[in-house]
Amino acid sequence: MTADSRLTRFVPFLFVLLWSTGFIGAKWALPYIEPFNLLFIRMLWTLVVFLALIFLFKARWPSPPQALNQMVVGALVHAGYLGGVFAAIRWQLPAGVTSLIVGLQPLLTAVLAWGLWRQRLRGLQWLGLLLGLAGVTLVLSGGQKLSEAAFNMPALISALVALGCISVGTLYQKRFGQGVDLLTGSFFQYLATALLMGVLTYSLESGRIDWQPELVGALVWLVVGLSVSAILLLMYMIREGESARVASYFYLVPPATAFEAWLLFDERLTGLSLLGVAVTVAGVFLVLRPQRR
Repeated sequence: MTADSRLTRFVPFLFVLLWSTGFIGAKWALPYIEPFNLLFIRMLWTLVVFLALIFLFKARWPSPPQALNQMVVGALVHAGYLGGVFAAIRWQLPAGVTSLIVGLQPLLTAVLAWGLWRQRLRGLQWLGLLLGLAGVTLVLSGGQKLSEAAFNMPALISALVALGCISVGTLYQKRFGQGVDLLTGSFFQYLATALLMGVLTYSLESGRIDWQPELVGALVWLVVGLSVSAILLLMYMIREGESARVASYFYLVPPATAFEAWLLFDERLTGLSLLGVAVTVAGVFLVLRPQRR
């Protein structure tokens, strides 16, 4: 095994670590700014960073059809998913419930890939997907009483939109994103997201911002840690792996977020949550386990 291949093995786990901090960043930032405005500013900062990276590395620009496909991916993976998640949290859907809803993504992605393109999964992989979902449920139910959570329809719809967009966007990128440079492709994804978030914030929100250190710090991390580092890792994994296998890593995000919330915000981490982590890891192992010849 080469040094490059050994390094590649750690890419999914670095992605999970970075992606899991998204809920933490949202929790820090949203008391000071409305969700669509936060995402609009985040996308503008991200576009500046990507332009600098593109010129630094002399990245190849995509053709017009490829650029259009990347903008569709951006509308789904960034605008639809992030907008839905941030709006759901802002509209008082508990972060744990939001995580549980979008945690259906690996299972939904696998079903869509099987239904649309007959992407085959072994029986143990289907079992792993179901175990992962069960583990995520245990993690989140161990941290709070989900049955007592206050639901409202706009927040619930926002979370379901996020679930659908990230699932469809992952498959769309796998099908139509081949051959596109990761830097320039991501630039067009964020360009579409910035345009959509600009329309939403100027149409639906007041534009009030309370510039506190917590907001600035959260924005910097959301741009550098999530929009740049995590998304490049995700696009790389989608390009190199099967849709269901890549999606299964998302099952590891809620357990990682639960640990981070326990460390940073002293949120509950019970024995049931720890059991859920073990079940989730077992489920992901079954999905990723190599097939014996």
